[in-house]
Amino acid sequence: MALRAGALNLITDVGGLKVGNASSEHVKSGCTVILCDTPATAAVQILGGAPGTRETDLLEPHNTVEAINALVLSGGSAFGLDAASGVQAALREMEVGFEVGTQRIPIVPGAILFDMLNGGDKNWGRYPPYREMGYDAVHSASRDFALGTMGAGTGATVAGLKGGLGSASAALDNGTTIGALVAVNALGMVTVGNTRHFWASPFEIAEEFGGLGLPYPLPGEAADIRTKFSDAEHNANTTIGVIATDLILTKAQAKRLAIAAHDGFSRAIWPSHTPFDGDLIFALATGTAGRAPEIGEFIELCATAASTMARAVARGVYAATPADNDPHPVWSSLS
Repeated sequence: MALRAGALNLITDVGGLKVGNASSEHVKSGCTVILCDTPATAAVQILGGAPGTRETDLLEPHNTVEAINALVLSGGSAFGLDAASGVQAALREMEVGFEVGTQRIPIVPGAILFDMLNGGDKNWGRYPPYREMGYDAVHSASRDFALGTMGAGTGATVAGLKGGLGSASAALDNGTTIGALVAVNALGMVTVGNTRHFWASPFEIAEEFGGLGLPYPLPGEAADIRTKFSDAEHNANTTIGVIATDLILTKAQAKRLAIAAHDGFSRAIWPSHTPFDGDLIFALATGTAGRAPEIGEFIELCATAASTMARAVARGVYAATPADNDPHPVWSSLS
């Protein structure tokens, strides 16, 4: 099966989703919100050793709430968990949420990454800015959005390079769509050794992140383990993402999809899932395709989840743009 990207090559090629970003160049941080047009089935899988989350327990298949209204990815470490409160506030104004008697409670799980040592001014006073960012991100949400130094990827870094917000999609032969969104802030590397070539290159579609392919022959240092441990920011990590499909899935199937999508981190980041990363992937099933997958289709869906997530990781770093006091160069500046 030859994969092709969706029309926008973004997670919003999956029907029923919008994405909004809010950022501060001064703080060098931001947040990204994924809005569901109607409540969507969701799950989460955490494989990193240092996660920061909100409302993730309710996503487990054995728990009561079946669907959510939005997801939030944010910078700011634990301070960034406030972004979900801003998203909740905006959705409540829109009368969106889980009905409990006369009340509507917006269901908004979230996850954060650490971008506190990236050269931005974190002296924000009594309260951090993330609640307002979350609110603003809801009101900026659309089907089209920019990648790179945006939203939750604004202050992200990887080993040796600036990170960023990435997204990609794939249209399957059976007519369904899968999409990925990720804020890339890994302890490890996304490029092969000392080269500009991305580890995700085998999955690239239409030169979406430079078209370089893998280096040949592979350099001798390709397997070397290089991380941020040589930097002051060695604890400044975590890659957080969302994998989405328009198929109808149970919560258990969504959980399996999130697990499979983590293979995309492993394909695109070396090393990944370390004790100093909080690597996490949410899964969403909007159901706009109107049908559930057969078992063979579900296997194909899970494999495509990994390749699409790997592409999104590379696209996020590829699209990063420079700013003052950056601790690392952007990919486009490499020779």
